[in-house]
Amino acid sequence: MASSSHRGGDFYGAASYRSRDGLSTRQVGSADEIQLRIDPMHGDLDDEITGLRKQVKQLRNVAQEIESEAKYQNDFISQLQMTLIKTELGLKKHEIVEQENHRERKPNHMIHVVLFSLFCFFAIYTCCPHFHGD
Repeated sequence: MASSSHRGGDFYGAASYRSRDGLSTRQVGSADEIQLRIDPMHGDLDDEITGLRKQVKQLRNVAQEIESEAKYQNDFISQLQMTLIKTELGLKKHEIVEQENHRERKPNHMIHVVLFSLFCFFAIYTCCPHFHGD
């Protein structure tokens, strides 16, 4: 794996990070470890680290915003669910009341029909003289 351009071997893709002369890797005792030596002559690494820290802070702020928005949305959905449950219970209660009212009105309706038919019978009987038997 070692070649003259890599200066010591390619550990877990470390060769892709050695685009500058300030970074180099060297072999260590274990294959699971990587040692990285930073050349202090190159000061642009400090700028990159500072830039990365700023990006991490921005990402944390975005994550906090997403978390607060998710909490707000969850609370809103919970409120909507509670409103829906209350509405369903109200509708069921109203349906039961309407069914009871319908049962109570049904006999009254039949009484009205019977009274109306009796009224019509007596009206026709009194208005028509040939039913009297004279």
